[in-house]
Amino acid sequence: MAEQAERKIPVRAAAVARLSGLLRLGPFLAVMGPGIITGVVDDDATGIAGYALAGARFGYSLLWVLLLTIVALAVVQEMAARMGAITGKGLAALIRERFGVRTTALAMVTLLVANVATTVAEFAGVAGASEIFGVSRYITVPIAAVLVFLVVVYGSYRRVEVVLLTVSLVFVSYIITGFMAKPDWGAVGGHFVVPSFHFTLPYLTILIGVIGTTIAPWMQFYLQSSVVDKGLGEREYRLERLDVYVGSFFTSFIAFFIIVTTAATLFVHGKPADSVTDVAQILRPLAGDFAARLFAIGLLNASLMAAVVLPLSTAYAVCEAFGWERSVNRPLREAPAFFGLFAALIGVGAAAVLIPGVPLLTLLFLPNVVGGILLPVILVLMLMLVNDRKIMGSWVNSPLQNVIARLTTGLLVALSVIYLIIAILEGVGVLTG
Repeated sequence: MAEQAERKIPVRAAAVARLSGLLRLGPFLAVMGPGIITGVVDDDATGIAGYALAGARFGYSLLWVLLLTIVALAVVQEMAARMGAITGKGLAALIRERFGVRTTALAMVTLLVANVATTVAEFAGVAGASEIFGVSRYITVPIAAVLVFLVVVYGSYRRVEVVLLTVSLVFVSYIITGFMAKPDWGAVGGHFVVPSFHFTLPYLTILIGVIGTTIAPWMQFYLQSSVVDKGLGEREYRLERLDVYVGSFFTSFIAFFIIVTTAATLFVHGKPADSVTDVAQILRPLAGDFAARLFAIGLLNASLMAAVVLPLSTAYAVCEAFGWERSVNRPLREAPAFFGLFAALIGVGAAAVLIPGVPLLTLLFLPNVVGGILLPVILVLMLMLVNDRKIMGSWVNSPLQNVIARLTTGLLVALSVIYLIIAILEGVGVLTG
C-alpha cells in the first residue's frame, strides 16, 4: 500500500502542474484576439501576392527582410495595443484630441487611400482563388461581399473574433506547401541571415511592398480600436502584449513559407507569374496538385478574413475621428455611419474587381507599395502620442522602443525617396531596370 501511495504522489503532482498551467493559460485565452487577428490578417491577399512575387522574382534573397520586419512589427503593434489599453481610446480619437482637425484629416486621407486600395485587393484575392478552382469571380465575389457584411452586422465583437481566430488555422496550409516545394534549406538559411540589396526599380518595388504589407497603416487603427472594443485595460495589458507578439511572429512565419514556396518552384525553374492564378497553376507540375490547391485555399481564406478586418479598421478610424458611434457590439440603428461606411467599402471593393479585364496581380500588389510609402505619416503621429506623458503617463515608450520605431520610420522614408528617384531616372532614360 505504501508503494502504491508513493507512486500516486508523482501522478498527483503532474496533474496539479497541468491544472496550474491551464489556470495560467486561462487569462491569456480570455485576452487573446486583437493582436493575433491583426497579425494573421496581415498575411492577406496583398501580403500573399507581395511575398509570392518576392520569392518568384528574387528567390530567397529577400528573406532577410523578415528578420527586420518581425521586430519592427512587434514594436509598432505593441505601441498601438498599449495606447488602447491605457487610454481606452482608438488611434483616430487620440490624433483628433492631440493634433486637431487638420492633422486628423491628413491621417484619415492616408488611411482611406491605403485601405480602399487594399479592400479592392482582398476581393481580387477572392476572385483569383475562386478562378483557380474554375469558379467565376462574378459568382464568388458578390457572395463573399454579402457574407462578410452579414458576419459583422449581425454579430458581436466576440463572435466576429471567434470566427476570425478559427479560420486563421487554415494558414497552416502555407507551411505544408513550403515543405512540399522541397527547397534548398542551406540556401534558405544563408539568405535569411545575410542581407543582399540591389538598387533597381523592380527590387525596390518588391522590397517596399514586402515592408508595406508587413507593417500596414490599417493595422495600427484596427488593433487599437479592437483592444478598446473588447474592453481591455491596464490590468490586461501585459497579456495583450503577449497576444501582439504571438501575432507578429505568426505574420513573419507564414510569410517565410510563402517566399520559400515560390522561390523553390517559380524562381528556381524560371517560371514567371503574371497573376495569382498563375502562381497556383505553375505550382501544379512543380510541387503537385495538392500544393496548388492548398495555396489557393490559403489565398481564399486570407482574402475573406481581410475583407472583414480592412473595412472595419476604416470604419473604426473614421467614426472615431468625427466622434460618431462605432462598435461591432452596437445594433445597426445605433451606429448607422459605422456600418454604412463598412458596407460602402465592401461594395467598392467587390465592384472594382468585377470590372472586365481588370489585372488581379496589379490590384493585389499595388496597395503594398502605397502602404509602404504612406506608413511613415502614421508612425510619426503614433510616436508623438505614445511619448506624450499627458496621454500615457508612465506608460510612454522606453528608449529602445523609440530607437526601433524611429529606425523603422526612417528606413521607410529613405526607401520611398530612393524608389521615387530611381523611378524618375528610369522614366527619363538615365537608368534602365
